[in-house]
Amino acid sequence: MAVGEDPLDVLIIPTGTIAEERDLVAPGDVIIGGQSNISFGVRSQNILVGERVRFEGDIEVERECRVDIWCEIEGNVIVGEDAYLGERVSISGRLAVGGDLDIGDDVQIEEGFEANGWINIRNPLPTIIFLFMYLTQLLRLGEEEAAEELLSEILEGEKEKGNDEDPLVIPRGSYISDEMWRVSTPVIVKNECRLHGNFRAVDISIGEDVNLFGSIRAREGVVIGNGTRIHGDVTTREGNITLREGSHILGDISCNKLELHEGARVEGTIRAKDGMQIRSKGRKPQE
Repeated sequence: MAVGEDPLDVLIIPTGTIAEERDLVAPGDVIIGGQSNISFGVRSQNILVGERVRFEGDIEVERECRVDIWCEIEGNVIVGEDAYLGERVSISGRLAVGGDLDIGDDVQIEEGFEANGWINIRNPLPTIIFLFMYLTQLLRLGEEEAAEELLSEILEGEKEKGNDEDPLVIPRGSYISDEMWRVSTPVIVKNECRLHGNFRAVDISIGEDVNLFGSIRAREGVVIGNGTRIHGDVTTREGNITLREGSHILGDISCNKLELHEGARVEGTIRAKDGMQIRSKGRKPQE
């Protein structure tokens, strides 16, 4: 995460993430910005959720679950350690907590709950959400040095807890399902992910050996990494598309300019208004 940017202003899908049918499975933590709609169940190490987020599935975490106010969860919530639920959170299934439970006013749990530790009734603000709010404010004030110091402390603290995996970060106001990933921000997909759904974003960068069962549409540029397969069309409204070595597009391409590296394949029609550049190892680019 680059200092100088809002930490929740990019959809980041870390290496090894799997999204298929009903479940979104992240190898590390999940951070979700407020007012998002997640039509998946979620499984992760920790989950940190902003206000007014709606889930259409179960939440299952090995460690901590922190959910801000007015969230709706249409399923069960299973937590290995501590859970923090803000006021007016609703859970249509059951809640099972391996550690302590902090719970706000007017929380509804339709099928009952169990907690093996202390139960505190109050309105907890998830600490990590407060830290990201504070970090965002520092950046808006131009205090980049202070923001960088805070971010370093957060990351170092997570490493000490054994959280070496990058988090999955979903920006505020996102819509995520097995049919559509729609955000108003850039998207970064790292390596070796298996994903279902059509991506709609500002610009999209996909890493190596990703398998995406869906199409890609970006307002600006698209980069497809080595060995990645896209089972659909790849289009941009105003930008260029780059296909790295060994990438495979099983649909059409539409863009301003296409950069095609050695071994990249496109099975559909190519429409590039400003032409195509072919890059081969040891040779100058061909127009």
